[in-house]
Amino acid sequence: MTLYPDKILEYKERHNPIWKELEVELKTHGIHNYSIFFDEDTHSLFGYAEIESEEKADAIANTEICKKWWKFMADIMETNSDNSPVSNELIEVFYL
Repeated sequence: MTLYPDKILEYKERHNPIWKELEVELKTHGIHNYSIFFDEDTHSLFGYAEIESEEKADAIANTEICKKWWKFMADIMETNSDNSPVSNELIEVFYL
């Protein structure tokens, strides 16, 4: 995902604290140990989460709270027409 320039502080503030309803929904959908990292040079965000299943994790996109969150974040990052963050799947090249 990509933040617009100079929006990292706003991004951090919006996550601190994360909405309680969203936190509950993430956990309900089997998402654990969720971290987001920022690359200052590219404004890229990298999200890491351990999930119980792809199906459960993917289903969160259909929840009202997730859609509300996407709309809330749309003004500070690149988004698709439905306000979901533009994201690229990364290819694993090493695992130990």
